[in-house]
Amino acid sequence: MKVTIRFIGNLLFILILLAALFSYAMFQGGFVSWFLFYSYLPILLYHLCLLFYPLNHWKVSRTLPRRIVQAGDAIDVTIHLERKFPLPLYYGVVEEIMPATWNRLHHDYAFLNEPDHVTIDRTVKKMKMIGFKKQLEISYRLENLPRGELELQGVRVFISDVFGFVKKEHIFPVQDELIVQPNTREIRLLDRAVSFEQGQQVVNLFQLENTNVATGVREYAPGDRFSWIHWKQTAKNQSVMTKEFEQARSDSLFILLDACIPKRKNPLAFEASVELTLSLIKKLEKGTTNIELLTVGKETKEFTLRESYQGKSDIRYYLTKIQPDGDGPFSGALKELMLTEKRMERLVIITSTVDDFFRQTIQELRQRTAQIVIFYIQGSKFILEKEQDMIAQIKKSGIAIHLLTEKEWLTTPLEVSIR
Repeated sequence: MKVTIRFIGNLLFILILLAALFSYAMFQGGFVSWFLFYSYLPILLYHLCLLFYPLNHWKVSRTLPRRIVQAGDAIDVTIHLERKFPLPLYYGVVEEIMPATWNRLHHDYAFLNEPDHVTIDRTVKKMKMIGFKKQLEISYRLENLPRGELELQGVRVFISDVFGFVKKEHIFPVQDELIVQPNTREIRLLDRAVSFEQGQQVVNLFQLENTNVATGVREYAPGDRFSWIHWKQTAKNQSVMTKEFEQARSDSLFILLDACIPKRKNPLAFEASVELTLSLIKKLEKGTTNIELLTVGKETKEFTLRESYQGKSDIRYYLTKIQPDGDGPFSGALKELMLTEKRMERLVIITSTVDDFFRQTIQELRQRTAQIVIFYIQGSKFILEKEQDMIAQIKKSGIAIHLLTEKEWLTTPLEVSIR
């Protein structure tokens, strides 16, 4: 409807201008008046051609060098425009149509206290002199991409004559999807450690294996107990061999990610939670028999990390697209999870909200869980005095809770304590 009204308005303007010049020539007479009228006729013809020019017949496509990138990466985008009839055009404006989710930067966690600092306007408009060209290319660069599934929805092309009398635009639905995976950062675990024999490697408690029933032998690895050495196989193979034990069912490590955070409450803290979750999984996957990830939001999703590539791929893909969407507080969702989930011997909770009900729920959960570690991620200015009191109470109850503010995120590698 809007396009039709604009078309009729432009046509009436051209015809009224023609009628005015013709009337002036008829009533005024003389060389000058008729010269003006006939001089305008080529311009009239051009404007009529431009008015009826089928802009929607252009072929528009987009080229992306790759479809999967890491958060914070940059990517060069090229828009290709092709037309069959080379009507001379003075200029054209090409604009990318982007959703609001693009108006974010990959997050610098030094700004945990200033989440609005990572919001920008990514409007991309390029003006191009067209002339008689049949093919055009317009390139631009997208930098510091945010995590998520990002969709380029279309391309808007705007053309006009020299005087701006006739203006035309058309939106070409050119859709391309870009998957921006969350980053992983180097982590140093500063946790309780056990050295079984003097000179042996210190081993993380999360990496200790239950030794119930010996099921086979394998080559010695740093951190293995002296008592695990299988002396007969060692003598036979001329290399140190250790016993391999059947793992108890409780050997799984559960990681709970809080996705109940309201979008208006420091989204930067949630991004840090996602990055920490993936980084911990990457750090612990080699030394832990089984890792299970639970994301608690509007619905609870559960993933089990096994030796196969598929499990790792599923977790990375889900953490790429996850957004905070909980209807209620995380503490309530955690309480419901306690009633339905199987027993969890080792539990890591990653959250950016702490309230009194959360403290009570954690203390109840402590009765049925051997080890609980909480990572509380938040900007220092968002942590109120009452939340600091709750953190102190949780620590007094024997539960490990660690606060990660912008100060901790500035360290490389990120040092986290599991004790």
